[in-house]
Amino acid sequence: MERALPRPTPETLHFWEGTRAGELRLERCNHCAQVWFPPRPVCPACASREVSVFAASGRARLYSYVINQRAAPGFVAPYVIAVVELEEGPRMLTNLVEVEPTPEALPLDLPLEVSFERVSDEIALPLFRPARGTA
Repeated sequence: MERALPRPTPETLHFWEGTRAGELRLERCNHCAQVWFPPRPVCPACASREVSVFAASGRARLYSYVINQRAAPGFVAPYVIAVVELEEGPRMLTNLVEVEPTPEALPLDLPLEVSFERVSDEIALPLFRPARGTA
């Protein structure tokens, strides 16, 4: 069975167009400068609708993780489900790749960088791997 794929909506389309182009796009409030993920049309801090989309750095740090020992549709066990803290501030739920799925290989605050896995003509998933020179 294949991995379930996201379905872009009008509110998330810019994000998925970005991942397809190799960019991690976030939103920023033009009023209070809050940056957030996931995409939404209103600032979660001040409720302003004055929102800008920008390309994030793609850098993050490992905030939390679990090593899943059971296979799931589209995944080969073991695999890492992680919460990463983006350099710009928001946290994102994702998977880690190009790293051993062991606690020894996954210290908290591990520097990470985004990589994109194209899974269909429309969708490229943002995954994270150890930043070059750290693994």
